[in-house]
Amino acid sequence: MITLKSEREIHLMHEAGKLLAETHREIAKMIKPGVTTWEIEEFVEKFLEEHGATPEQKGYQGYKYATCASVNDVICHGFPQKKPLNEGDIVTIDMVVRLNGGLADSAWTYSVGEVSEEAQRLMDVTKNALYKGIEAAQVGNRLGDIGYAIQSYAEGEKFSVVRDFTGHGIGKTMHEDPTVLHYGKPGKGARLKEGMVITIEPMLNAGTWHMKVDKDGWTARTTDGKLSAQYEHTIVITKEGPMILTEQ
Repeated sequence: MITLKSEREIHLMHEAGKLLAETHREIAKMIKPGVTTWEIEEFVEKFLEEHGATPEQKGYQGYKYATCASVNDVICHGFPQKKPLNEGDIVTIDMVVRLNGGLADSAWTYSVGEVSEEAQRLMDVTKNALYKGIEAAQVGNRLGDIGYAIQSYAEGEKFSVVRDFTGHGIGKTMHEDPTVLHYGKPGKGARLKEGMVITIEPMLNAGTWHMKVDKDGWTARTTDGKLSAQYEHTIVITKEGPMILTEQ
């Protein structure tokens, strides 16, 4: 069941979202060759604690970490590791923050030093695809309009859209209805209403959209070993248009 959020609930989620955005900005300062995603993990835990917040995904279905850290061909749900990042890597840091009862979810892909032209283009197109999806999140539109906006743009740029992972509603819990596909047909799916809060989080691959999961049961990576990138915001549907809750 899709629930519409009250002004108070949206305010609390926005406060969590602003802290999450600040966390990402601090991570951006850390990213360089030689840094480990484990150092980022430790920073996030400490930073959130200092601001009275907690990492919501830690403990979710047995997941042990405050962040997901997905490097190069890892699509999502990569574990933080003590292996140093290398020049030319790309790394997605995804996390969910709880602050005073409000939840917010956001992911960003970062370049480690100088990256290849293909990697930079993948990152740029993925970020643009996110914002094209957000632009389609208007009162009266349907969920399929979001997916179509993302898919048509991404495939037009010769990248593939991951099918196995989706955006979602968010509110009292991290994952709520509706499921937000990043592909689809315009005019299909649930109608968007004022007060709906959802995540839009396209994952684009340089090669095939197909994925495989490592033996750890979490780490999803491309089947062809090519790069993957992801950008995600939590947004609320308003009469004035979509409002992003996970940026300042």
